[in-house]
Amino acid sequence: MSERDVVMWGIHAGRTGDADNLFLKKNVIALGWREMGDLGRNKDREEFKKAVAETYPDAKPGAIANFAGQLYRFIYELKKDDLVIYPSKRDREVHIGIVTGEYKYDTKHEEDYPNHRDVKWIKSLPRTAFTQGALYEIGSAMSFFQVKNYADEFKSKVENKMVPDVVSKEEEVELVPEDIEEAARDFILKRLSQELKGHPFADFVAHLLGKMGYRTRVSPEGPDGGIDIIAHKDELGFEPPIIKVQVKSTSGSIGDPEVSSLYGKVGQNEFGLFVTLGSFSNQSKSFAKSKSNLRLIDGNELVSLILEHYESFDSGYKGLIPLKKVYIPETFEE
Repeated sequence: MSERDVVMWGIHAGRTGDADNLFLKKNVIALGWREMGDLGRNKDREEFKKAVAETYPDAKPGAIANFAGQLYRFIYELKKDDLVIYPSKRDREVHIGIVTGEYKYDTKHEEDYPNHRDVKWIKSLPRTAFTQGALYEIGSAMSFFQVKNYADEFKSKVENKMVPDVVSKEEEVELVPEDIEEAARDFILKRLSQELKGHPFADFVAHLLGKMGYRTRVSPEGPDGGIDIIAHKDELGFEPPIIKVQVKSTSGSIGDPEVSSLYGKVGQNEFGLFVTLGSFSNQSKSFAKSKSNLRLIDGNELVSLILEHYESFDSGYKGLIPLKKVYIPETFEE
């Protein structure tokens, strides 16, 4: 295929990511607007506008044009061999695929998302692998959109080429309120993955646990037997609960063998805690659910804990992750 003919597109799986399983397990991308019926009946943009206006009579003119444009592009401008970028809200991975099929209307698998295009997923990367500007672009408020400004960065990931992993001044864009929390989460994970690799990450997790009311002992650098931190409530560490903590500063997925290995070191009346900047496999999560004294904290939950206890952090860690409290208006329906 000719590289210049390949266009890159971004898509979301609904407002809350509810079509995530459909996308990744059925190897499709899909749009909703199920009240519209089979979109293939509309042949040009004017027909799409008319159909949207008839289906949603309360929609404003700007919204009608926006919806019609997205649907038209999904049916007619999206071509086989184009690349598609899907930032999942469920696993917080950025999935990259190649479009392999033409438009089809299918209500059997997911009636709320009947408009499909077949996709072959070829790459999944953590959000920390991308610059902030690229993450802003694929955080578009639209369900389906063309990726233009940072298309080369995404293409470089497909081709395994290196790109600068820093936030440049060109990436300092204005954010709408609903983007701010997502941007802050991306920033925190990126800073931790860049600045606290290996043993320093264990020190950071111990610091966080300390702010949560635990006393901690961090294993010295070198072989630690799979236990990076011992946490406890009493001053000497004799009284239960005793928590054995393992940490990983990598952004990949932690599998069942690593989680099971930690649990094998947890004795009677002890607890196991696994903290990672990345995620956990389905097998490891299933294993942890079956153990009442084992807890897994992935990158997303770690950020939530950081935001909750940030005000009490030491100045050194605040300097590492500089954040500023802001007030934004609550969203409301007009």
